[in-house]
Amino acid sequence: MLATLLALVHTRLELVGIEIEEQIEHAAGVLLWSIAAIFFASLAVLLLAFTIVIAFWDEHRLLAAGLVTLSFAATALVSVFVVRHRLHTRPRFLAATVGELKRDAAVLEGERP
Repeated sequence: MLATLLALVHTRLELVGIEIEEQIEHAAGVLLWSIAAIFFASLAVLLLAFTIVIAFWDEHRLLAAGLVTLSFAATALVSVFVVRHRLHTRPRFLAATVGELKRDAAVLEGERP
């Protein structure tokens, strides 16, 4: 019985470790997309300023600079939406472990899981 209990505890601890790793990977992904959003938003502001300066020069420089600025701004916007989506759809912390512990408790109490 003690061996079974130890095996059960070992399995649950492994599950906790896996869930912590998943949460770290999720946080790293959110951080990466946040950095991308900040980077591209900064580039968009810089290029917008550059576009305003060159607006007074020859004809087609404004169009080219405006399109580049628009592409960076669009990339920043997409990055923001990816970050928001990932933050709203993240799994609950240690959800699988809590579920397994509830099932273990139910089995120990003689209920059916």
